[in-house]
Amino acid sequence: MNDFNRDLIDEFRANDGKVTGVFEGSPLLLLTTTGAKSGRTHTTPLVYLRDGDRPDGDRIVVFGSRGGAPNHPAWFHNLVANPSVTVELPDETFEAHAVVAAGAERDRIFSAQKKAMPAFADYEAKTDREIPVVVLERVA
Repeated sequence: MNDFNRDLIDEFRANDGKVTGVFEGSPLLLLTTTGAKSGRTHTTPLVYLRDGDRPDGDRIVVFGSRGGAPNHPAWFHNLVANPSVTVELPDETFEAHAVVAAGAERDRIFSAQKKAMPAFADYEAKTDREIPVVVLERVA
């Protein structure tokens, strides 16, 4: 893990999810995945969206943008291999099952994210890959 992410995780946990710097004021969570090859846990800070357009209420959704880089982020490969994840929000931590959205659902959610955070339109323009949209479904 790089120093930036380590410092951001520490700040998130020490301040009830409030952080300074580039992510100040953004909806931020910590996603813990299990390594696809190593089997070790990895925690990554991610911007998220609450998808309230569903009859089952708000869902937490994250995006594999990697700032528009040409490859998917490592955390995405991990959750595809091991979809059981842990989600840390400022006020709660829960276990979830990660589901990659596809088709019209993926497009609807990603459009909502671009509207909420226009930088995601820039990320999309910078890459030839489809940016993954991942729904984090709570495990009862």
